[in-house]
Amino acid sequence: MSQHTESVVAHKHPSDFVGAKIGMWLFLFTEVLLFGGLFLLYAVYRAKYPVDFHLAATELDTFIGTVNTLLLLTSSLTVVLSIEALQRGNRKLSIWMLATTILFGLGFMVNKYFEWGHKIEHGLYPGSEKLLSHSQGEITFFQLYYAMTGLHGLHVLVGMAVLGGVLYFIARKPVNKEHMNPTILKRFQGSARLAVISDNGNELGTVARIDEDVRNIDIRISYEHGEKRFDPRNLIKLENSALYWHLVDVIWIFLFPLFYLIT
Repeated sequence: MSQHTESVVAHKHPSDFVGAKIGMWLFLFTEVLLFGGLFLLYAVYRAKYPVDFHLAATELDTFIGTVNTLLLLTSSLTVVLSIEALQRGNRKLSIWMLATTILFGLGFMVNKYFEWGHKIEHGLYPGSEKLLSHSQGEITFFQLYYAMTGLHGLHVLVGMAVLGGVLYFIARKPVNKEHMNPTILKRFQGSARLAVISDNGNELGTVARIDEDVRNIDIRISYEHGEKRFDPRNLIKLENSALYWHLVDVIWIFLFPLFYLIT
């Protein structure tokens, strides 16, 4: 943008990567507190009803639980590979690995849907007549089972949605956005025009004329992907999303033996 010999350069302020990472760790800490309280509650009732918990656990399908464990563990690997690929500038591989991670999460939820459906079909759900005919310890076991695995499943869905959003940002064309405030524009309003200038100083074309009604200008520059051309903000988004996904996986690593392997 120029008026005679005057020019203005818009400066881009870098994103606060450190602040974003600290914010994510604080959020994960609250999640640990939430599930930590549930694990403590489980430990109290298991100590109170050890035999009933063992009997109730025989109703769960260990094979499905094992498959779900393998799915989540493998998804942790693929999301790490996605980060590594993006760091090396291999955007396509990063996209494929991230999409694979989401598919593993989808597979987990499909298995959980059939597992829950099978239990509900046989009347083993909170408040059912069949479950109420069991001992208090078995009732408590299934109440905790549905509450804790259901909350975990909700976190898996949220994680898939977050990873899907990051996938969109990585897949789309990189865009730089600059902002000019009214203070900069005051000198140019009324007579100046916004133009595109090449590296050698030649004007490539007029974009817009600046008049008294203009108060702010946002400049969006999109470009084709290249080995060194990707938005670094996408990397921090992917890393934070991966941290959340790892937490979801770790929680399941505790849920699996507590509910499926105590027989």
